[in-house]
Amino acid sequence: MEATSRKQALLKAIYERLEQVYEDTLEDVLELLNISEREDAEDIADAVAELEDAKVNGKISWEQYQKEWK
Repeated sequence: MEATSRKQALLKAIYERLEQVYEDTLEDVLELLNISEREDAEDIADAVAELEDAKVNGKISWEQYQKEWK
């Protein structure tokens, strides 16, 4: 419940600020949110690809990975 009310308070504060900014600033904010969303999707796709690669080619230990990438 506390997290929900904190989120609502943050959204209210953000909305109040957004009401005062220029239109181009709103476009910039939207672009930043879209970039974050695309990056998240890319990260998920990369993780899935790595899991598939591990299934096909096997996996290595963290210690071996560290040795190879130093």
